[in-house]
Amino acid sequence: MAASGMSNPMALGFRQPEEADPHERTFMQWPNALEVYKNRDDLEAVQEKIALIADTIARYEPVVMLADAGLHDEIGYWLSSKDIELWDVATEDLWCRDAGPLFLLNGRDELAAANLNFNGWGQKQKHDRDGRVAQTLLEKMGVHEFNTGVVGEPGGIEFDGEGTLIAHESSWLNPNRNSASRDVVTRQLKLAYGAQKLIWAKGVYGQDITDYHIDALARFVEPGVILIQLPDEIDPADPWSAAAWNTYRILKDAVDHAGRKFEIVVIPEPLQVRSAYPDFVASYVNYYLCNGAVIAAEFGDDKADAIAAKTLGELYPGREIVLLNVDAIGEAGGGIHCATQQQPASAGIWTGTINTGIRRAR
Repeated sequence: MAASGMSNPMALGFRQPEEADPHERTFMQWPNALEVYKNRDDLEAVQEKIALIADTIARYEPVVMLADAGLHDEIGYWLSSKDIELWDVATEDLWCRDAGPLFLLNGRDELAAANLNFNGWGQKQKHDRDGRVAQTLLEKMGVHEFNTGVVGEPGGIEFDGEGTLIAHESSWLNPNRNSASRDVVTRQLKLAYGAQKLIWAKGVYGQDITDYHIDALARFVEPGVILIQLPDEIDPADPWSAAAWNTYRILKDAVDHAGRKFEIVVIPEPLQVRSAYPDFVASYVNYYLCNGAVIAAEFGDDKADAIAAKTLGELYPGREIVLLNVDAIGEAGGGIHCATQQQPASAGIWTGTINTGIRRAR
């Protein structure tokens, strides 16, 4: 891992584009480690849903599934679309949002990427292969890797594509990822994303594997507009409901990098879901934007599912709204956004050089 402060993509004009901007492709990872899923039935249930998401996105844009070459024949059994590419990048689990690279563009729309040094959500899960996904993929693509030294996951932060980040402290200001001060971590994240401001809320420490990723609660629709999923009221026995309302209050009182108050759109939680799994993630806002569509989850609560579809349609006019049953992924601790990572459309790969001693992907 590069030393902190050794790399500064922001100084070279790089930033992460909005997810709503055009994509070159979507990357996903094939889950295959029984050490993670414990039994074959659970693993195959997740594989079925990953295939469903990949097949769905492939209707709108190219999809690349990352997996060891020895698994490619097996993966072909699960996929319906023949247009999905299989790349030889070894994986253990499905969470490409977290293990994959953070793609960046400069003012000439040239492609580079940042590596956020995925460490299994603070050493909570085996990640011998997943911990190398970002570096291996960038080397395979010939894309320059920036590294600001921060440790964490892109699912733990939201960027408006213009200048403002939002995040939970629990996912970043946590000794299982970073021992540096708030000021240092803030600076590192701003450099990695090309942002001017980071708004922190507390989050929840130690109650789930991610330490409460923000992308399961609140998402930027566009600069100045945030969609958040809230329970009707705070349950004192439920740390998630208290943290969600705390995040909402902080965002309601905050301004972005340009001094704008946020327009906040609230969406209700589903109350009657199919899954009886105790730690089931039922997040409508953990959707994925691909070219021409919004791919989101539905949970079997007809009223809440309909509200979610209507709200997403109003927020993203001109895009098809596709709701999928991906319950097995919710039971594994995440959602559709967690399983995907976009590569923005670009004018080509950045070929600049910088004399700072940082490693360049080959």
